[in-house]
Amino acid sequence: MDYGHSDLVRPHIVEPVTLKILVAGGFGVGKTTLVGAVSEIRPLRTEELLTEAGRPVDDIAGVESKTTTTVAMDFGRITLREDLVLYLFGTPGQDRFWFLWDELATGALGAVVLADTRRLEDCFAAIDYFERRDIAFTVAVNCFQDADRYPEDSVRDALDLDPGTPVVLCDARERESVKHVLISVVEHAMLATAPRA
Repeated sequence: MDYGHSDLVRPHIVEPVTLKILVAGGFGVGKTTLVGAVSEIRPLRTEELLTEAGRPVDDIAGVESKTTTTVAMDFGRITLREDLVLYLFGTPGQDRFWFLWDELATGALGAVVLADTRRLEDCFAAIDYFERRDIAFTVAVNCFQDADRYPEDSVRDALDLDPGTPVVLCDARERESVKHVLISVVEHAMLATAPRA
């Protein structure tokens, strides 16, 4: 019996690089929406109803119609290329859940700081958090329908950002818009961590 070698070609399997990206910002800015808009899996959400007991603690000024809040994290995944997968971790926006941030930030390549121009001061704490820990981030201005629009440079000045920190306008409900934000984060983080020549 003759045995010949097989002419079958095994497909080239690419083992993707996986990167962890945080999505942070103030209460009600659209973090859960952003993760859900782009995730290729059903996102994990830890949403709970806002209660009367939480009213003295949770400042809902500007987001009065909000009925739920993230109490731990949101999680989603997106494949940007065959060889690049992002794991998205949405942080809780309220101060009382900030103890979770250090755990969520462990191993993160970079972050999105989602901002709302109607309540821009709500993202200062997230910006400060990432600056102090030297985690590269992009500020993504979620363009709400009833919010004034400002150029990226005006937002950068208002937030007193370093000149190299990207600022992009986005719609957290739109997949392509969110992908643009995530690409900005990855590119900025890769530049920030590249060895200097």
